[in-house]
Amino acid sequence: MKKKTVAVLGLVLAMSLVVGNLWANGGQQQSGGNRPYRIAFLPGDMANESQAYSAKQFQKLGPGMGFEVQILDGRADPQVQAQAVNNCIAQKFDAIFVNPNDINGIVPSLTAAKRAGVIVGLFSSDLPANYAGSRDIFAGVNDNIAGETAAQSFIKKFPKGAKIVEIGGQAGHDAAIKRHDGFNNAIKGTNITVLDYKAPNAWSTSEAMSIMEDMITKYGDQIQGVFCHWDNGATGVIEAAKAAGISNLFIVSVDGCRAGFDQVKAGDQSSTIMQNFTTMVETSLKVTLSALKKEPFNAVNFVPLDDVSLSNINSFEYPEW
Repeated sequence: MKKKTVAVLGLVLAMSLVVGNLWANGGQQQSGGNRPYRIAFLPGDMANESQAYSAKQFQKLGPGMGFEVQILDGRADPQVQAQAVNNCIAQKFDAIFVNPNDINGIVPSLTAAKRAGVIVGLFSSDLPANYAGSRDIFAGVNDNIAGETAAQSFIKKFPKGAKIVEIGGQAGHDAAIKRHDGFNNAIKGTNITVLDYKAPNAWSTSEAMSIMEDMITKYGDQIQGVFCHWDNGATGVIEAAKAAGISNLFIVSVDGCRAGFDQVKAGDQSSTIMQNFTTMVETSLKVTLSALKKEPFNAVNFVPLDDVSLSNINSFEYPEW
């Protein structure tokens, strides 16, 4: 009898230690405590450095918060990404985080996911306001403000006005649309003239370079500045300008990646408007955890931007991506 009692007590103690360890790690377990929450990050395209870095952060931070993380690459194809969402529904994922290739085309799949009980998070790029009901959570920067910040840089640099060109981000992408709108709304009523605007099919350095080459052919030395929607696109802009023998362009872009920092330090790029993807991932996971546990949460979560130029670049940690 004593042996049985000791055995039972040992079993109870062991179970108590397991439960205690789960709660010590945040308690983020499904009801029953037998598995972590299953989540998926669906980047628009893993060839995009910012999204590849974000995927790495999801994989790094997720397990410590009680999440099992899978990465499903959208490959810059709206149909591929929509099918990935449908697969997550079929496999009964607890939550998904999507950086959409097409903010309108992805809506039916996200609506179906939400109806199936999947927590739907939008990462870095949001849906149009009229489709906000198709997602539970958004975490990212305010890309309208990113565009406005870029505009203020041009207004400050050229108080008497200038002729510039704009190279957008991936056509149809929420970030590209909002950066374009924020920029153009902010320069209304000023003497900043946008000679031309064109968006590539993907966040591709080579496409940005090709667009810039065409603009140089069309406008030549009329171009005084370039607003490019992302730093790696600005790399293509810089290469095209150098090949054409054009110097002293005022170039502003968004991201704050390693390429942007390098280009600012080299004097090839005037500034980069930096977004913090680690904070974005951390925010996404924390808010989703609250949603899964039926606790109050904020549906919209903006992460602050930093305007990085040669005058303040040394005050920021050098980016990993």
